[in-house]
Amino acid sequence: SNENWLWPELSVTYDNSKLPQALIVAGKYLQNDGMVDMGMRSLKWLFSLQTENDHFVPIGNDGWYKFGQNKARFDQQPLEAQSMLEGCLAAYQVNLDREWLRRAMTAFKWFLGHNDLNLPLYDAKTGGCRDGLQSTGVNENQGAESSLAWLMALTELHIFRANEMLVPKIEQSALSSGS
Repeated sequence: SNENWLWPELSVTYDNSKLPQALIVAGKYLQNDGMVDMGMRSLKWLFSLQTENDHFVPIGNDGWYKFGQNKARFDQQPLEAQSMLEGCLAAYQVNLDREWLRRAMTAFKWFLGHNDLNLPLYDAKTGGCRDGLQSTGVNENQGAESSLAWLMALTELHIFRANEMLVPKIEQSALSSGS
């Protein structure tokens, strides 16, 4: 990578946020500030690359994004929104910058229709998720990977919210018991 291309490969393809998330989580665990910093910088770069007009625009798999070329706009995949949400939540847990929560919600809203075509991919009738956002509309198929991406994103938000609500209770309990 370099200052203009903060990515360890010459192309940005599939399930992109997992690499920065792994650097952040492993760096925190290993107490390696360099890993954490690289993970945070590459995740921030990736998020800015995949955001336009305050909505999430994942790299499309119809050509991906190769260094020096234009990024593919479509076919956008649910896995990208899910992994970006998880990466942003990991970044928040490391530095408690609420901007990462806003970014996580930007990725999540992609499922609900805050995307290029203003069409939801989550299907409230079935509980599943459509397979992608194409230039002509949503891919009506609801495959396992897409539905699991939706459900995992939703679960991550619920777990995060439950933990956020629990922390003040634990702190309050510790204060009242004199610990």
